[in-house]
Amino acid sequence: MPVITPKLVQTKIYKTGQTRGADDDVIYQNRVGRNSTVLIPFQEYDKCKIAPTNNGIYENGFIVLIKPEDYFNSQTHRLLKTKGLYLGKNLLVFYETRYQWTTYPPLHTWIAANARTAPLGGQYVARVPATTEEGENKIIEGFNTSSMKGAGIRVYEYADIETIQLCKIQLEYLFWACKDIAELIEQNGIDKNLAQQRISDITKQATEKGLADKDKLRQQRIIDKNGYTICPLCLKHISAKGFCSKIQQAEGRDVPDLTITEVSLFHIHELRMGEFNHRPYNLGWGHHHCNVVVKDAGIEQTLQWMRDVIQRNDSL
Repeated sequence: MPVITPKLVQTKIYKTGQTRGADDDVIYQNRVGRNSTVLIPFQEYDKCKIAPTNNGIYENGFIVLIKPEDYFNSQTHRLLKTKGLYLGKNLLVFYETRYQWTTYPPLHTWIAANARTAPLGGQYVARVPATTEEGENKIIEGFNTSSMKGAGIRVYEYADIETIQLCKIQLEYLFWACKDIAELIEQNGIDKNLAQQRISDITKQATEKGLADKDKLRQQRIIDKNGYTICPLCLKHISAKGFCSKIQQAEGRDVPDLTITEVSLFHIHELRMGEFNHRPYNLGWGHHHCNVVVKDAGIEQTLQWMRDVIQRNDSL
């Protein structure tokens, strides 16, 4: 059977299984699978050491990053073994500031790490920015080759491969639940019978895997009372055509190679340390601008902020 789901929608759904972008100056990998090796800050280890699935084991392991001032603190150092953390095996000293680099320099026997699984090939990693005033260059050591760029992903972006696949099924189900889906089918010249077959197939998959509970989806602000897909923030209907339409740019400030579309992935409960919120019934489709407004604050906090802004303006 030919692929009916529009290519741009397929790509958008595929990318939901990847992490956010990261440039060369940070420790994170750039747009890789959410089941990749996770990086856990030492101060968050107790909160994040157990993965949400797979019997608490991260599919591709984890690396704990500890600040040099903590590692060289005798009291903290003694805790490492009791937590099962060993330098060069599942623990690395992470340098982020010039002060750390000069005050707690790497030991002479240390080398920069270059592997994501034990042994890590070293004891430390550094991402220290340049200082303009003092004319010192940035320091990037460890995980900085073309084949090994970035040590891992942010731990709160993690999801195992099965969860990623379930999310993709639910997200495609929600795409076909857009109120104007018939218009998109007509506009794109998609065979109506084949489109209906795809809708039946994805609905069957979602139902069999427990992903089509409309009461849950409605409670999570993902669909409305009629079952149509809505933006979790503004609650307006999501347009199927918006998946394929670029956002409108301000006149005179337009970018010719803009790839951002009107609709983007939306986490109902935001990604945050100690939680694993890339999961079914916590993902929907939202307007790009609504996503920008919410950022990492979460819907409820954003709505409260909006109420406060409106209240203050009404009192002027």
